[in-house]
Amino acid sequence: MFKSVQKFTAQTNFTNALKITVAAVIPVIFFAYMDLFLIGFSFALGAILTYPSDIPSNLKHKINGILVAILIIVVSAVLVSVLYPYPYIFYPFLALALFFLSMISVYGQRATMVSFSGLLSIALAFGHIQQGISILINGGYILGGGLFYLLVSLIFYKIRPYRYVELQVSECLKLTSKYLKLRGDLWDTEASRESIIKEKLLLQVELNTTHENIREILIRNRSTSGSSNQNRKLLIVFTSLVEILELALSTSFNHQKFNEKFVAYPQILKNYQNLAYNLARTLKSISVSIEDNKKYVSTHQLFNDLEILENAIVEYQTNVEGKDVQENVLMLSNMRDYVERQIEKIKVLERAFTLKVDKQDTKPIEKDLEKFLTPLYYPWSTFQNNLSFSSTIFRHSLRLTLTILAGIVIGNLISVEKVYWILLTIVVIMRPGYGLTKQRSYQRIFGTVLGGLIAFGIISVVQNPYAISTFAVISMLLGFTFTQTNYKVGATFVTIYVVFIYAMLTPNVRDVVQFRVMDTLVGAALAFSANYLLWPSWEFLNVRVFLKKSIKANYHYLKEISTFYNEKGEVTTSYKIARKFAFIEIGNLMNSFQRMTQEPKSKQKQLPQLYKLVELNYSLVSSSASLGTYIQTHKTTKASEAFNVVVDAALKNLNVAMETLNASAKKPVKPYTKIDLEVRFMELKNIRSKEIRANSATEEEFQQKMQEAQLVIEQLIWLSNLSESILKASRKLVYEA
Repeated sequence: MFKSVQKFTAQTNFTNALKITVAAVIPVIFFAYMDLFLIGFSFALGAILTYPSDIPSNLKHKINGILVAILIIVVSAVLVSVLYPYPYIFYPFLALALFFLSMISVYGQRATMVSFSGLLSIALAFGHIQQGISILINGGYILGGGLFYLLVSLIFYKIRPYRYVELQVSECLKLTSKYLKLRGDLWDTEASRESIIKEKLLLQVELNTTHENIREILIRNRSTSGSSNQNRKLLIVFTSLVEILELALSTSFNHQKFNEKFVAYPQILKNYQNLAYNLARTLKSISVSIEDNKKYVSTHQLFNDLEILENAIVEYQTNVEGKDVQENVLMLSNMRDYVERQIEKIKVLERAFTLKVDKQDTKPIEKDLEKFLTPLYYPWSTFQNNLSFSSTIFRHSLRLTLTILAGIVIGNLISVEKVYWILLTIVVIMRPGYGLTKQRSYQRIFGTVLGGLIAFGIISVVQNPYAISTFAVISMLLGFTFTQTNYKVGATFVTIYVVFIYAMLTPNVRDVVQFRVMDTLVGAALAFSANYLLWPSWEFLNVRVFLKKSIKANYHYLKEISTFYNEKGEVTTSYKIARKFAFIEIGNLMNSFQRMTQEPKSKQKQLPQLYKLVELNYSLVSSSASLGTYIQTHKTTKASEAFNVVVDAALKNLNVAMETLNASAKKPVKPYTKIDLEVRFMELKNIRSKEIRANSATEEEFQQKMQEAQLVIEQLIWLSNLSESILKASRKLVYEA
């Protein structure tokens, strides 16, 4: 029990919730003690409105983002109260303010959260229209609350400056561990490989997000505050995790073929599966040590597991005879090489947590580190370029503005006591995509009804104001903790917290619960209807954009691999960046496809074809990474002309696929014919064997080079087939739409 509570409180979401709870509760207690509860409430409101803008980043951007949010919050609240008595001025201003605040989301995640804070401020201002000098005084209180939240956030940061990134690294370790475990599951003969692959694709999306969060904090903090032992340690760990994922992604096995070939020797595959599971368990153990803030102690004997696998391979090679033995041993050797490289990378991770990290240790990976960050700049041209119906954000901004205005009109028509609850529901629920808005609508309604019933039940029994206050604080803490991970549970606790607050302010708590439930239903219905009827952003309209980006990223990645194989030398920064974007874009594509599956069946156009393209692009990233990883970790021979011909054919296929998706390929460039490529593959197989035999001094050297030739040829065949399949599937998607 204690360990579960400790694990729960160690989460990033709990820490963030604790920050806002402290920042909101302390002013209320302080001013309530002086019998000035409403002033404390205004301070708490300023803190709560500021909280969404506090997203992961380095210290400078964190402070700047929060200060901009505070400015927008205060100005919005003041202007609503100043202009409210003049409807002919107020409503045009309101429409422009709502639209503008929604549109600044085009500048990325930070801008989106600042926008959210501003929209919340406008919605809440409707519930507390001030007059005269009270407008400025109340604005000052909200300003004070926002600045107090900034102070609390900085104190939390200074106490444990690396805690957030440590927890993000822990999460990354956990997700990577899960990815490796899924790879182990694929070796079960009865495994549902299709569902496992789908799960791996979804994990890829989560990993991409986590990687970006870690880069944002770890690299930007390093560039502004210098390098410390902890920073260097986390940098090594993060880099190793990226390499572990790339190696896992790049090494795929034909499990059915393995099971068929070694049906009489199942222990070999069982030994490998056990080792694969232990790789995953080791990463999870490191993750747990970070979460618990304890020194890591290695418990898994990975090199012993590797030795058991190697002995099984040697025994197979010694005792089995037949024409396929040599090929089978090569297959097993590739399997052994993969786990050996993974163990080496995991040992780097373990050393980072057990030994001190010097500057020399991170010097090789610090080169051009900032180039891996997403640039932060906010040109006016970005805003202007999105002022059209082709922009998802523009349509969402227009839709949100009209929906809020409709909420005000409907609220006044049906004489709703607190119109701002309708507006709050719309702001919180409404998202650019239909699927997420629909999901949040159901979760919000469920949470509001359940939370209202629970709160009303507690208040019916408990009358003590101190007990209710305590319950309110606990509900607030839990509400903010769960909002990011389980919105239904979060909405339940937030509703309980709001009802408790009103129970302390007004005796008509039953009316409060009824009005809140009714207003939530009205707001959710408006948000849901607007997303369906007003210029909806159906994902089938957007998924092609992500598809083109993924193919383009694959194109550049394969091109960098080809250049590296031809020129040798060190891995270039452009190669690493191309690899990063290939991983990110396949994650974005999968995310878009998932959103599409949440939409009405009538809007899931060409779903099977799109899923096929998602799978093909994922396989292409995997195959390219496999080739790239091999030539990085082995001393390869000179690239032959046949290699370049096959790669060029694959690149041409991808290029034509992009043109096809752009609807500009009326007469597509004819790719290399299958016969041409088959000739090249025969050339690779036969001629390369003779070349290797002639240039090998020993049998061991010959076998090593043949292993390279076999792997490279297999990947080239696979790459060629994948590129052709992507081209065919793209044509089918466009011309059969």
